[in-house]
Amino acid sequence: MANSIIGRDMAVDLGTANTLVYVRRKGVVLDEPSVVALNDTTGEVLAVGHEAKRMVGRTPDNITALRPLKDGVIADFDATEQMLRHFIQQVHRRRYFAKPRMVICVPSGITAVEQRAVKEAGYQAGARRVYIVEEPMAAAIGAGLPVHQPTGNMVVDVGGGTTEVAVISLGGIVTSLSIRTAGDEIDQAIVSWMKKEHSLMLGERTAEEVKMTLGSAFPATDEPVAEVRGRDLVSGLPRTIEVSATQIRHAIEEPLHAIVDAVRVTLDQTPPELAGDIMDRGIVLTGGGAMLRGLDERLRHETGMPVHVAEKPLLSVALGAGRCVEEFEALQQVLVADNRRHR
Repeated sequence: MANSIIGRDMAVDLGTANTLVYVRRKGVVLDEPSVVALNDTTGEVLAVGHEAKRMVGRTPDNITALRPLKDGVIADFDATEQMLRHFIQQVHRRRYFAKPRMVICVPSGITAVEQRAVKEAGYQAGARRVYIVEEPMAAAIGAGLPVHQPTGNMVVDVGGGTTEVAVISLGGIVTSLSIRTAGDEIDQAIVSWMKKEHSLMLGERTAEEVKMTLGSAFPATDEPVAEVRGRDLVSGLPRTIEVSATQIRHAIEEPLHAIVDAVRVTLDQTPPELAGDIMDRGIVLTGGGAMLRGLDERLRHETGMPVHVAEKPLLSVALGAGRCVEEFEALQQVLVADNRRHR
């Protein structure tokens, strides 16, 4: 029993697209889509995570499959709280566990009110103490950057709802920029482009699949072609068309440009000493967006800086937050403390 008392602290990467839970001494134990399926008539939660994601765009009238977070912040408080509670229960099977301390990651650009909502959701879901850590900080720690040294580390975390760009030195964020253009916006750009160019309506899941298979940020030698299925807006019937990677790159140019621009603006605001460090060490790319083909090439081309993709880009933030849980005392300074003790 003694071990389970130690092992109950947890870190949550509450993302727009996926939520990851890290439990002390166990590592990342859960990685599921941030989706909740609700029964509208009774208000009960039918499914959470993978199961709920399969329902998106396929539900009857009385069931809604929704994503409770939008642009990295809570859009639907009750659903977020239910989702968190469900994930915590999945991790801690025993119901009588003592309340955990919880570290939750938030985008660096969020307001005090949005931050408060995240904490509140944590307390409601059963945490004893909620600590907040900023996503770029967690991503940098998770990617193995020496954040406590007096050298500049630049991290670009392209998630589902937000892109976080930050320069970190001496355990703190020197300059940062959080823009609400990321994976979701890229999916939307694909949907709009298909509608405009081919009068074809795509569901958001299909758009995401197209992004993963065909999406790229920089021209490559082999440009794949794939068939995409959707509903024809003219005839109203299902139709399949052939699309190439070049066309998709053209479709997602706008959100990509916004991401590159955010990196440029942040570099522009970086103190010269740190900019020199970044020139040596390069920019680290994390988050699901880091897996978009050629994004590293594109940034390298546009900024002239070396760009490296983190080893496990999808897990960086969760692993970084997990390190905060493992070495609570050592990493206390990166956490945004909360002076409220108990409920």
